[in-house]
Amino acid sequence: MTTQNLLVELFVEELPPKALQKLGNAFANVLFDQLKVRGLTAADSVVTFFASPRRLAAHVTNVLERAADKDVLVKLMPVAVAIKDGKPTDALRKKLANEGRAHLADLWPNAVDGPDSLVVQSDGKADAVYLRGVAIGGTLQVGLEFALNEAIAKLPIPKVMSYQLESDCELPGWTSVNFVRPAHGLVALHGSTVVPVKALGLTAGNSTTGHRFEAAVSPVVLQDADSYAATLQKDGAVIASFAERKAEIARQLAAAAAKVGNGARPIEDEALLDEVTALVERPNVVICQFEEQFLGVPQECLILTMKANQKYFPLLDAAGKLTNKFLVVSNISPEDTSFVTGGNERVVRPRLADAKFFFDQDRKKTLASRVEGLGKVVYHNKLGTQGERVERVRAIAKAIAQQLGDAQLVADADQAALLAKTDLVTDMVGEFPELQGIMGGYYALNDGLGETVAHAIEDHYKPRFAGDALPRNTAGVVVALADKLETLVGMFGIGNLPTGDRDPFALRRHALGVIRMLVEKDLPLDLNALLAGAVPAFGDKITDASAQLADFIYDRLAGSLREQGYSAQEVDAVLALRPQRLALVEKQLAAVRAFAALPESPALAAANKRVGNILKKAEVEGPVDAHVNPQLLQEKAEQDLFAALQRFVPEANAQFDAGDYTASLQTLAVLRAPVDAFFDDVMVNAEQLDLRLNRQGLLKTLHEAMNRVADLSRLAV
Repeated sequence: MTTQNLLVELFVEELPPKALQKLGNAFANVLFDQLKVRGLTAADSVVTFFASPRRLAAHVTNVLERAADKDVLVKLMPVAVAIKDGKPTDALRKKLANEGRAHLADLWPNAVDGPDSLVVQSDGKADAVYLRGVAIGGTLQVGLEFALNEAIAKLPIPKVMSYQLESDCELPGWTSVNFVRPAHGLVALHGSTVVPVKALGLTAGNSTTGHRFEAAVSPVVLQDADSYAATLQKDGAVIASFAERKAEIARQLAAAAAKVGNGARPIEDEALLDEVTALVERPNVVICQFEEQFLGVPQECLILTMKANQKYFPLLDAAGKLTNKFLVVSNISPEDTSFVTGGNERVVRPRLADAKFFFDQDRKKTLASRVEGLGKVVYHNKLGTQGERVERVRAIAKAIAQQLGDAQLVADADQAALLAKTDLVTDMVGEFPELQGIMGGYYALNDGLGETVAHAIEDHYKPRFAGDALPRNTAGVVVALADKLETLVGMFGIGNLPTGDRDPFALRRHALGVIRMLVEKDLPLDLNALLAGAVPAFGDKITDASAQLADFIYDRLAGSLREQGYSAQEVDAVLALRPQRLALVEKQLAAVRAFAALPESPALAAANKRVGNILKKAEVEGPVDAHVNPQLLQEKAEQDLFAALQRFVPEANAQFDAGDYTASLQTLAVLRAPVDAFFDDVMVNAEQLDLRLNRQGLLKTLHEAMNRVADLSRLAV
């Protein structure tokens, strides 16, 4: 059957820019999947999505005009129910009538009429009567209309608009439609043929609308499916492809920056680039500037207001410092761009003036003078104010600093913890919450507090996201740890836990931040002690949920390690022991991986699992003591195992204590032979009590020696 390429476009009012790329992908993929399900695509069919501020479109290659016919086999009922005394029963006749094949019953047992027939075959349990026939392939018009409506219905739109269509009656507007934005046009071309499908009150044609101001003709008539993008760009002044439009904007940004010279480069921001791509149909980058006096304001403030409020691309110099020039992606391309340039410069000036005003006003008060104001800011109704929270963070930070450093570290961490939240009550952070911490660092320098404290204040939210930098100095690490632990311990202590789809206090992110700092900074801190040590700072406001929180952190650690390429078995073996020094976990994993590669590994892992099961049953009657009386070792195999333990365990323990976990496990690998012999020749649960307890003690000694690095039984297949 011959195929042609298909083009479907839905022309609408301006779509939400932050969702445009996602909407375009979803529209095209659902449409393609539905066509595929209906047998209207070929094996090599490919879908391409287009998305601009005012259109969603999909191009699908090799689409059939009609799907191929299909042989179908429908189970009707068991033979015992369908046939009685060699004749069809009333139940079978009724079933066939429902299928529109009643006449086949009269033809039994040679029930064949063209492509339709009744056959008997087994369903795996008993013989059954089946109706065999041919399903006529559906037409493209029917299949496409269904696929189009499915694609529209399944768009990832959090909130739809309701609008009314004009009707032919005297009182228009009686038909309501729900969609992300009002739709005004529909195109459906199979090759050069219009497929007259309907959706959202529209009937498909072969024309669309181009750029609002710069289209050469209106409407833009499309000759065929394959000329869509080229025709829309030539006659409609629209780059329909999201990817091509994005690449063109990036090219123009780079060219404009090069024109400015002096190593200037636009700020890198993929989200901003995506959003601007979703705002324009024909991008045109122009260079603008603002007064140099505004460069006295911290560049983070200026960059944020230009990006967030105006969607501009600030220009940085070769050293990464903000310049007084910025780039604007315009949706029009006039010969004289002075109006575009002047208009954007006038718009940004008040924004920058506001930032300068906030910065100047904030510096008139010290951070220390703002501490009292935190007592009036509610943090959580069960956990009190930000002022109370600050005191808890200080207490936790002091305890951590005392373990990590000297009196100077304690003093720096305490001062940073005291002042870290004070920028929350500044005008600048009130206007731009994204700058919390950053502004605190600037104001600390302005107060003469020094770089150590200023950097600790600025960095105490780090890491804020995956891949973010860690705090620059130890004081910053201490305060960041204390801040995240305060949040985790507090929220778990009041039962405010994250769910599968909700984590409003970002507890997962905080847990990963704690893990990263403990691991990457190689901190000599025990996890359980950290969590338990934070609880007293809350007084009676919370219950102690340290054990539950520890499980939560280990779950996050397990996920992180699997993402790094460690197997589930390796991670499970190490984390089963709940290691307290998280900084050592990767060394333990490396040791487990090396051990698993040894030929002795499978047998020792299986034996270790067997030992664990024996001890678990034995400990029902009481704890098993890891003590062996050599005088009670009667069998040669148990004497040999004891001798091997005496010889190799001290060496393995010394290697473990020195941090050489790989060598420790490899040393213990020599125990395979005596362990195998022990289980072959020795009855552990001997009737004589003293022999039984002694053999259990021997196994307990073996178990403790083998499982210092990881629970090796988790490696057993």
